[in-house]
Amino acid sequence: MEERRGGQTVWEGIICIAIFIGLFFTRFWFLSMLYSVWWYLDRDTPRKGGRQIQFIKRWRVWKYLADYFPVSLIKTVDLDPTQNYIAGFHPHGVLAAGPFINFCTEATNFSSLFPGIRSHLMMLTLWFRIPIFRDYILTGGLVTSEKECVSYLLSKKEGGNLLVVIVGGAQEALDARPGNYTLLLRNRKGFVRLALLHGASLLPIFSFGENELFDQIDNPHGSWLRWCQEKLQKVMGISLPLFHGRGIFQYNFGLLPYRRQITSIVGKPIKVKQNINPSQEEVDRLHQQYMTELCNLFEAHKTKYNIPPEQHLEFR
Repeated sequence: MEERRGGQTVWEGIICIAIFIGLFFTRFWFLSMLYSVWWYLDRDTPRKGGRQIQFIKRWRVWKYLADYFPVSLIKTVDLDPTQNYIAGFHPHGVLAAGPFINFCTEATNFSSLFPGIRSHLMMLTLWFRIPIFRDYILTGGLVTSEKECVSYLLSKKEGGNLLVVIVGGAQEALDARPGNYTLLLRNRKGFVRLALLHGASLLPIFSFGENELFDQIDNPHGSWLRWCQEKLQKVMGISLPLFHGRGIFQYNFGLLPYRRQITSIVGKPIKVKQNINPSQEEVDRLHQQYMTELCNLFEAHKTKYNIPPEQHLEFR
C-alpha cells in the first residue's frame, strides 16, 4: 500500500507546500487561511472513501498521457457490481503509471469495462497531509492506506467498490528495471487478511510493461547504494530509485519515461468467505491461492508481450 509515482509525487508535494506557505507572506495570505479551515473540516475525507470527481477523471489530458506510452486495460471476466473487491496490482515499477492511469482516470475506459464498479487506489497517508496536493489526488479516487479506510469501503453492503493495492510498494520500486519479473509478495499478506475480514473477493492484476519505462542504476542486494536506499525507505516511507529514461528531443538520457506499451490485465476474482477472526493457516492458504492465480495470469498472457516462454514470475 504505497505511493503513486515516487520522485514525481515528491516534487508535486513540495510545490504545493511552497505555494501554501508562500501565500502567507503575500497580500493573498487569507487564501491560505481559508484553505486551512477547509483542510481541517475535510480532514476525514481521505479515510472515508475519498472524493472522486468524474469530470476531472475524464479530462482529455489523461487520454494524451495514456497515448504517450500507450496504456491499455484488459479484462478477462466481468465483475459483479454487487460485490466488493481488493485488487493486488503488480509490479510497482518506478512510475506506477498503470495503476494511476487505469484506476484514477477514465483514459482507458474503466467505467465502460466494469460498469457499476468504483475504483479506489490506495496511497500512503503521508501524501494526504500535504495541502492542495491532497485535494488533487482525492479527485481521482486515491484514498489513504489506513485500515479505517479499508473498512469504510469494504463494509458497504451494496458492493461495487474496487480497492487497488500496489502490493510491492516502495520497496519493490528499487527492483524496477526492464526484464525484471521478481515481485515482492511472498511475505506481503496484509491485503489477504483484509479480504478475509471483509469477505471481499481478491483480484490479481499484472501490468506488462510497467518495469520497462526506465533504466535504473545497478543496486544489487548488499551493495552500499541498496543499503542507503532501504534505510531511507524505512525512515521516509518512500523509496528513491536512481533511474533515467529519455530526453525531450533525444532518446539516450533524460527523466522522461521511455515510450513503452503498458498493458494491465485484470484477472479472475477469487471468491472469499468472510471470517472476522482468520487463523494464520487460513491467511497462508488464501495467499498461496492468490500467488497461483497471479502466476496463471502471467503465464496465459506473457507470449503476447514478447516475454520468452522460459521466463516465469519469481517471488521474494
